Amino acid sequence: MKKILSVILLLANLLALAACGSTGADTASGTGEAGVLYPLTVTDQSGRTVTIEEEPQKLVSGYYISTSALIALDLDSRLVGIEAKADKRAIYSLSAPELVELPNVGTAKEFDLEGCAALEPDLVILPLKLKSAADTLTELGIDVILVNPEDQGLLEEMVTLIGRATNTEAKADELLNFISAQSDRLTAELADTTDPKVYLAGNSSMLSTAGDAMFQSDMIRLAGGENVAAEITDTYWVETSYEQILTWNPEYIILASDASYTAEDVLNDANLADCDAVKNGNVYRMPAKAEAWDSPVPSGILGSVWLASILHPDICTEAEAAEIIDSYYETFYDFKYSE
Repeated sequence: MKKILSVILLLANLLALAACGSTGADTASGTGEAGVLYPLTVTDQSGRTVTIEEEPQKLVSGYYISTSALIALDLDSRLVGIEAKADKRAIYSLSAPELVELPNVGTAKEFDLEGCAALEPDLVILPLKLKSAADTLTELGIDVILVNPEDQGLLEEMVTLIGRATNTEAKADELLNFISAQSDRLTAELADTTDPKVYLAGNSSMLSTAGDAMFQSDMIRLAGGENVAAEITDTYWVETSYEQILTWNPEYIILASDASYTAEDVLNDANLADCDAVKNGNVYRMPAKAEAWDSPVPSGILGSVWLASILHPDICTEAEAAEIIDSYYETFYDFKYSE
């Protein structure tokens, strides 16, 4: 009788374990990953607690940075709506051209709540400035996570958050590992170099620049440069003057990728004739073929990779940078940047 009871108890335990396994192991239909259990509760980058009942299959992104991240995580096929002006972003046409034809949900200034809700998404990803829209959508029973990738740390936090919410943690880890590997490589290779002085000029004006609190300053530092405007504490672009630039006397002037003027304009600017960067012809524009690397997008690490090849070409060669850039886009966006 004891043996029979032992067998019965053993069978009961095995059945209980099997039942737990059958109800708990969710698999992402789009990625083949397993491990995230739903319902899943996450804390977004505004501090809101969001409970996602099932793995989201229909996604809306109202922010170009989160849309780019979704492509990198192989989630573009789940998108049913994205931010306005998608046809202006080269990364979409190069990696996921079908996104350009999706309904748009407006911009951060003019978000289309009704249009977004009509798409019946399982999960909406919005920038922090659209918190009121997120609250309204939540009241309608639509899950929303807010993101705020204002610097490298927050960008990586956003990738982790999206990966967890969508059950694509393995792909998110792959992206984060790429970023980490390049950051570690640059730090090690440039540890003993002298940091040349760099002035980063903004999109709208040569006299607009970024202080130390901004993503662009981290990009310069990681590339082995010194941001001459590091004394500026503002968290947004600041207008300076020709006199101040000449006082800083940068060795390199780097133009933002979306600058409305050219390197030639700067080289021919009589107001900067005495600046070392101009005298030595060290004025360059950030590449803009796919994305703006001088902004906190998933590919932002490539801004430092490229800039290091400009500031320290003897250590970080142009050929090496090109190979790394190609590897990134082939891995996460399915196209070769150099082509």
